[in-house]
Amino acid sequence: VLLATEKAFAAAAVTKIEEVLKAANYTLKKLENYKSKDELLAAVADVDAMIIRSDIVDQAVVDKAAKMKIVVRAGAGYDNIDLKATEAKGITSMNTPGQNANAVAELVFGMMLVSARNNFDGTSGFELVNRSIAFYGFGAVARAVNKLAKGFGMKSYAYDPFIPADKIKEMGAEPVASVEGLFEHQYVSLHVPLTDQTKESINKALLSKMPKGGTLINTARYEVVHEADMCEVMKARPDICYLCDVGVKNMDAMKEAVGDKMGKRLIVTKKKMGAQTAEANDNAGVAAANQIVGFFEKGETRFSLKA
Repeated sequence: VLLATEKAFAAAAVTKIEEVLKAANYTLKKLENYKSKDELLAAVADVDAMIIRSDIVDQAVVDKAAKMKIVVRAGAGYDNIDLKATEAKGITSMNTPGQNANAVAELVFGMMLVSARNNFDGTSGFELVNRSIAFYGFGAVARAVNKLAKGFGMKSYAYDPFIPADKIKEMGAEPVASVEGLFEHQYVSLHVPLTDQTKESINKALLSKMPKGGTLINTARYEVVHEADMCEVMKARPDICYLCDVGVKNMDAMKEAVGDKMGKRLIVTKKKMGAQTAEANDNAGVAAANQIVGFFEKGETRFSLKA
């Protein structure tokens, strides 16, 4: 089993992954903090399985993987895997949904509090209690954020095209009939994968619908937001905020849009800090290892992904 991580897991997490595989009499091969694609292509040539994080598994990797039967993304998002390429070669692809959900949720609230309190600059801010938060996508991470929102006394709403309205209500949020309906609420939190339908779908028309103090939270993918529109709306409306954990394409334009309110109206972390906790590292890595063992020993394919 190859552990291929351009950005390595914490050492303790690697130890736990190794323990799971050793118990099944599997051998762990490590490629950590690699610098070139060639290193990955060489490492994948003779392995049966692979665990990755945000590492790219494209046609070139698949072509070199002569023996590989399964690749598991330790985390929820999986647009770094070319599913058409893996399917064509009979390689099963999986993710580990929910394992980093609490870590991302806590980061969301950390950003919300920093913004609401003006980055603790000594001026008056506002409280989150009785504010509304709406979720675009209501999977494991969104539900973890919702759990914290309830603790803060917030009102929550959700739209997910793959979850029936009655199920959303059962899981603790008020169902909304459309994406547009989400933007009637002060906070909108994005929890959707990057697809042809979602790419740059958060645009000027939606952002302009937000009430005073409207805040977009993005822990999904930066490409989901139409960045030029986001800049235009933030320039036109000094009350609009953007809290982002997935990087931006044009930071200079973003900074220009908010002026001296960087760190208050606009918060951008070092890319993808959401899952960067000791607990999430352990959870996602160990889950990936267990899924590989379950796949080979019992034929388990519960979290398999389709193109």
